[in-house]
Amino acid sequence: MTTKTARRQADYGSIETVLGIESSCDETGVAVYRHGHGIIAEAVYSQLDHAHFGGVVPELASRDHVRKLPAMVADVLKQARLDPPNLDLVAFTQGPGLAGALLVGAGFATAYAQAIECPAVGVHHMEGHLLSPLLDAEPPGFPFVALLVSGGHTMLISVTAPGQYRLLGETLDDAAGEAFDKTARLLGLPYPGGPELARLAEDGDSARFDFPRPMTDRPGLDFSFSGLKTHTRLLIEREMPAESTAKTTDCNDPELHQTMADIAAGFERAVAETLLIKCRRALNATRMHRLVVAGGVSANRRLRNTLDSGLSGQVYYPPSTLCTDNGAMIALAGWHRRSMATRRQPIAVRPRWPLDELPGLAE
Repeated sequence: MTTKTARRQADYGSIETVLGIESSCDETGVAVYRHGHGIIAEAVYSQLDHAHFGGVVPELASRDHVRKLPAMVADVLKQARLDPPNLDLVAFTQGPGLAGALLVGAGFATAYAQAIECPAVGVHHMEGHLLSPLLDAEPPGFPFVALLVSGGHTMLISVTAPGQYRLLGETLDDAAGEAFDKTARLLGLPYPGGPELARLAEDGDSARFDFPRPMTDRPGLDFSFSGLKTHTRLLIEREMPAESTAKTTDCNDPELHQTMADIAAGFERAVAETLLIKCRRALNATRMHRLVVAGGVSANRRLRNTLDSGLSGQVYYPPSTLCTDNGAMIALAGWHRRSMATRRQPIAVRPRWPLDELPGLAE
């Protein structure tokens, strides 16, 4: 055993430089994070081939991670001007996510760590999102309420410190991001649907059609977006001819384009205002004054404007480049979870992994 390896095993407090690997779905993310300095280098590859199928194909996602990871790790280390032995820790996404995609990242990360005699640690994908605003130049202080809003998750969490989380509310069916993507598909928009719907909504009148704000007429902090999606589907069937639903914003029919844009704008506003109402309730219930918003949907401009103007407390977001899945958030979460790192990390993933099952951290 080398002196360096013995030091790593004996004192995880000395860990500073972390390689983060994200592979939970259709983004391959790699980054180097150094404690006290932030992100040293990063790269993200988005798998656009899934557009042909209208959604993520798990097998294709796994294969793309296999093809991209080795070269991306080498490129990021070159950007950081680091040799592999200078890494103190390798962090990877252990879950939740697609089983095959997670296994690619976990297998690569653990093998790489063993090859350079470095400990490895598997981290929770949503904890990465939750902590990502800490990478901003002006990070939030603790405690705060976190709104995690992504493709597969919508939840409110009370955060008193890293690793100290209490679930306040979550979605009972479709997450907000899923509702965006499914509504975009109903409108005939290309994959990925959420950003396309937001772009279309910029041309729309959000007040033309009435949309419900689901589960806001009753107490509680849980969400439900399936009813809003059904409402939107029925509206599309009523307002648009059946043959028009296969068209996109590239169509030459101004009236059809405007109807589509108005539906998109009304839907987007309904989601944003529903999230605002629930966030306001969560802040009042916890008597906190800070809200952290993270996950892919946190990049949505209407959501940001709605929260910024509708809440009296401070609202924090990740840097714009870190809203979607990325390796930097995994590296940061790995640094916080460094006391759980091992040199013989088993290749184990958790495609389903409730955030409230994470063990606490004493930091």
